[in-house]
Amino acid sequence: MVERQRIEWAEAEWMNPPEAVAVEGADLLVTARGGSDFWRTTSYGFVRDDGHALLASFPSGTSVEVSFTPAFETLYDQAGLFVRGDESTWIKAGVEMSDGYPQLGAVVTNGSSDWSLAPVPEWMGRRVTIRASRAGDAVTVRARVEDEAWRMIRLAPFPADAPASVGPFCCAPERSGLQVRFHDFTTGPADRNLHDL
Repeated sequence: MVERQRIEWAEAEWMNPPEAVAVEGADLLVTARGGSDFWRTTSYGFVRDDGHALLASFPSGTSVEVSFTPAFETLYDQAGLFVRGDESTWIKAGVEMSDGYPQLGAVVTNGSSDWSLAPVPEWMGRRVTIRASRAGDAVTVRARVEDEAWRMIRLAPFPADAPASVGPFCCAPERSGLQVRFHDFTTGPADRNLHDL
């Protein structure tokens, strides 16, 4: 197994700093600002680019993992991993409250956003890890809870030579006071192939 390297919280930079940030041991506790979100146009007709993301460089040929514990209550409470190219090219993947359940989902934005979801009520309050692997013209997104098997949740196009950054994110579109506890932020080599870590 390839050893992963921890990215220290202080090594990354905030895009849209949150309401509050605290370091508790190795964890990062983030309080989202009410009304924060990432979305671009599709169906809702608005553009939101004020979610909170703590970003480090994401060159091709690498992967990043972010671990957190979802403790969500309100529609659209969300956290996970964010890949940023520019304001119209980005990916967010993680757990989000929707239709009364925590859902494992991803939004891929290339000009306009799309959104996919799958219910994971058994993941609430447990340690979730989201993994993004960048190789060639794509980002592969996987997720797991605790030490269970990885699930592939998205294979998304991403410009091969474009500068990009990546890291933990959270948003609270419908309320104030959402706190998210992030545990790990690590980097390593890109996945060898699509179906085998």
